[in-house]
Amino acid sequence: MTNLEELVQEINRFEAIVSEWDESQRCVAVGLKRAIEALHKAALTNLIKSLKQESMSALRHAVADEVVYAVLLYHELVKPPKPPLSQRIQTALEEVRPGLKSHNGDVELVEIKSPDTVEVRLIGTCSSCPASTLTLSQGVEQAIKNHCPEITKVVAVNSSPTVNNANSGLISPFSAKITSTWIKVATIDQVPEFSVLAVQLAGTSLILYRQGATVKSYRNACTHLGSSLEKGKIENGVITCPSHGFQYKLETGKCLTAPDISLQSYPVKVKGDKVFVKLQK
Repeated sequence: MTNLEELVQEINRFEAIVSEWDESQRCVAVGLKRAIEALHKAALTNLIKSLKQESMSALRHAVADEVVYAVLLYHELVKPPKPPLSQRIQTALEEVRPGLKSHNGDVELVEIKSPDTVEVRLIGTCSSCPASTLTLSQGVEQAIKNHCPEITKVVAVNSSPTVNNANSGLISPFSAKITSTWIKVATIDQVPEFSVLAVQLAGTSLILYRQGATVKSYRNACTHLGSSLEKGKIENGVITCPSHGFQYKLETGKCLTAPDISLQSYPVKVKGDKVFVKLQK
C-alpha cells in the first residue's frame, strides 16, 4: 500500500505543476480542488457521525491509521495532539524570559498542581522588584494562559535569593561600560519637542524628551519587562510602552500604571545648542 509520505509527494508534484499555469488555468484547478475537498469533507463528516452512533471503538481504530488521521486532520475533523502541559508551560516561560533577563531576572517553574494551578518563582532582581506583581500578572501569567487554557491560576512562590543591594534597582545596569563623564548626545534641534529621541551612550540606550528648552533623559527600558520605549505613543506628555501598555509621565519619569516605580533618569545639561548626558556609576 502506498504510504502517507508517497501520497504527499504526489500531491506536491501536481501542485508544483499547477503553480506554473497561467491564472485562468490555476483558478479552474483550484476551484475543482475546493469542490472535491468540500464533497470529501461532507462525506467524512457523515461517516464519523454514523461510526459514533454505531461503534466508538471502530472509529478510534480507523483514526489510528496514519492516512485516515492525516485526511481528517486536513479537513479539521480531528484536533491535532497537544504537547504535554509541562512542555507548553516551558514554551510560555521562554517567551517572557528575554524581558526578565533584561532586568537581570528570570522565572522558573516550581510545580504544576492539577487541575488548574501552576507555581512559578521569580528570581534575580525580578523577585524583589516593586513591579513584580504586574510582571507576574501581565507577563508570566498571561503567557502561560495563552499556551495552556486549562490553567486558571498562576502563583508566585517566595524565594530567598541573595540580593546585591548595589544592583537591586528597578532596572539593573546591563551596559558593558558606565562612565561618569558628561558626554554630548545630540543637539537641541535633534530632539523633537514633545516627543522622544533614542540615543546610545556607552552601551546604554537612552531616550531624550524635550519640552521647550528643557530636556530630560531616561533609560530606554520600561520598568515592567525592559521593553524599548522609543516607539511608544506619546499624548499630553505621557508615553505608553508599545509592548504592555505601561504609561510614564515624561516630565518626571513617574509611572502612571504602577505609581511606586519610575523610569531611571540621568542628569542632563544643555550648553549652547548641545545636549550633554551624564551616566553615573
